[in-house]
Amino acid sequence: MPKKTKQKKGGQPGGGTPATVALTASGVPFTVHAYAHDPAAASYGEEAAEALGVAPEQVFKTLLAEVDGALTVAVVPVSGSLDLKALATAVGGKRAAMADPAAAERSTGYVLGGISPLGQRKRLPTVVDASAQGRPTVCVSAGRRGLEVELAPEDLVALTDARVAPIARS
Repeated sequence: MPKKTKQKKGGQPGGGTPATVALTASGVPFTVHAYAHDPAAASYGEEAAEALGVAPEQVFKTLLAEVDGALTVAVVPVSGSLDLKALATAVGGKRAAMADPAAAERSTGYVLGGISPLGQRKRLPTVVDASAQGRPTVCVSAGRRGLEVELAPEDLVALTDARVAPIARS
């Protein structure tokens, strides 16, 4: 008799996340990196870069903003910050502000610090910072704190139907 897999909170049967399930279904190559998350870490993204031994410019954080009242996903390097005005411009909006954390969690199905641009509960307009282009790979959250996926930036853009624009500040 086959072993039953238990559904884990915030994940899929067998311990995958919606992000890793979506990546597997897409057929694009990716690598999962797990590390011991420290709840006291000041920055989830910088913690990931250090734990993985990669430059902070290669690890991208997923942020949610409201652009003219509509939730929008921004994917920017952890070494920088989101330029809200540039994000609004990238999606044809006028005004942007960081989204309410509870609204971000509800919309994506992920917890803060573990929000992935992949496998979100609701597909939202997404913008990936232009600095991702030209890199062989980037790392983004796999949908859980302490879990990252590494993939080609063009695959990230294609799977999220993202626009690419300069939306980060150093």
